[in-house]
Amino acid sequence: MLVVVSYDVSTVDRRGRRRLRRVAKVCTSHGQRVQNSVFQCLVDSDQWVRLRAQLLEIIEPDEDSLRFYFLGNNWKRRIEHHGTKPEVELGEPLIT
Repeated sequence: MLVVVSYDVSTVDRRGRRRLRRVAKVCTSHGQRVQNSVFQCLVDSDQWVRLRAQLLEIIEPDEDSLRFYFLGNNWKRRIEHHGTKPEVELGEPLIT
């Protein structure tokens, strides 16, 4: 299934900047960055459970925001891209 992860982490102090780096690192290990704080993650149900748990462990709910958008398995016709950043080919090797 395809899950879009979007986050906004408060960076007013050093702890917040550390959380931001940790959130980005976890997202990078599960998906592709498509915008600064937006990742597309192609995951199975076990990977989804781990991803969600890791992110919820990192954020501070009183200071940060975390959103998950579920596009399911039929996600290809649900994404339309325009603009400068290249379209991400999920499921393809990252290094050619």
